[in-house]
Amino acid sequence: MTTTTSPIPENIPEPGGPADAGPPDSPPDGSAAVRPVRLIRTESTTEIPVHLLFRDAPEPAPVRLRPAVVARRADADGKAPRSQGQGAGPGRRARPAVPRVDPELVERPARVLPGLVGVLAGVCGAAGCAVTSWWAGVLPPLVAQALGPAAHAGAAGLGPAQWAAYAGAGALGLFGFGGLARGRTGRAWVLDLFGRYRGTVRRTGLMWINPLLLRRRVDVRLRHWRGEPLRAADRSGVALRVALLVVWRVRDTARATLGVEDHEAYLRACVEAALVRVPVAAPGAGQGAVEAAQDALTRLVAADTAPVGLEVFAVRPVRVEYAPEVAAAMHRRRIAALDAQHRASVLGSVVDSVEDTVTRLTMRGLVELDDYERKVLVKDLTVAFCAGRGEAGP
Repeated sequence: MTTTTSPIPENIPEPGGPADAGPPDSPPDGSAAVRPVRLIRTESTTEIPVHLLFRDAPEPAPVRLRPAVVARRADADGKAPRSQGQGAGPGRRARPAVPRVDPELVERPARVLPGLVGVLAGVCGAAGCAVTSWWAGVLPPLVAQALGPAAHAGAAGLGPAQWAAYAGAGALGLFGFGGLARGRTGRAWVLDLFGRYRGTVRRTGLMWINPLLLRRRVDVRLRHWRGEPLRAADRSGVALRVALLVVWRVRDTARATLGVEDHEAYLRACVEAALVRVPVAAPGAGQGAVEAAQDALTRLVAADTAPVGLEVFAVRPVRVEYAPEVAAAMHRRRIAALDAQHRASVLGSVVDSVEDTVTRLTMRGLVELDDYERKVLVKDLTVAFCAGRGEAGP
């Protein structure tokens, strides 16, 4: 409603009161002029609350308002997207997104057989091929001469039965000898059949693995990586060059092999990303600052690489130096700071020496000095001590 006036007259006579005679300035015929007045005299409004229009009501009628909520579009799973800062207090930061990997892709042991089974199967296949050759009468000439008449006793020629026997014996021999594998300590095989993960082999020694499975060798030993110097910065934003030593190993072979294209390249990328977020202690910093930077780098890299099956134990800066573009300026700044510190120490020792000399002379009564003579003596002693310090210095 957008009205600002009311048809209520300004003066309404009360029954039985003196106002029945009319207002003092009313016309003689007794008719009263009705003037509309404003409800709010000091300002004009364009909206009036509803309860102000019904003054006879004991209480204002409650008005239900719809909550001002902006509808959010659901994602592909049918769930409303979570805002970036939702769940974080005024003093908290939104947690960074963590890479997600297929939850079903978890390392599990593969089914393998002892190597003796493969050897027996291969020997049986080779023996079956020899027996089939004797049966068909196609033994090599040397073997036929060695066997004599017995080599041609059961010769039946190459028929369908003989070819089927050859195929079965040959397949048994190929599967037996082709599946033999030797496991090493610190090495593992990730088995894959037609694009599907079939398990991981961490056993050592001779074993038999299905020859149809694709084998991917993975090094699961404790390893260290020391790369080339990377760009970094200290707390003041000064450019640095840092060489890092990363101690890590493969914890989940399935995720490290199938969850990412190259887990070593992924580790290097995570280390570079951590250097951008963590300030590194400048050269010459204290042990506490170095350990704090090392702990922060280790936590960040371990959190980023854990979803892909890598376990990071330590990320240690082994060499920290200023970048070439700022190395000269920082060297001059360091020399200036050391020179100022040296001058301050020399001046302090000279002042202490002058004060001690003057105090001893006056306290022992060797000389009596007024203010002017004291100032002259202090000046001469200061010049003498400073000259002596300068000649004795490097």
